[in-house]
Amino acid sequence: MAGFALLAFPLVRALSERIRPRVDVGIKDELQGLREDVLTELRDVRREVAELAERVDFTERLVAQQRDPQRLGRGDR
Repeated sequence: MAGFALLAFPLVRALSERIRPRVDVGIKDELQGLREDVLTELRDVRREVAELAERVDFTERLVAQQRDPQRLGRGDR
């Protein structure tokens, strides 16, 4: 019985290694690369949104400056 267990153990171990799903290193590297690409794109989009927000603020200030003199009138009164 003990001899059979000693002989069967490596066989069962080899079979379990073959059945176990393996993560391919190439796929893992590719996923890491894609993750970095997505993060880079996200940073770029955030920067662009911040720039657009600054432009909108500037435009709003210009429009407000143009409207204020119209509200005040000429000052003849």
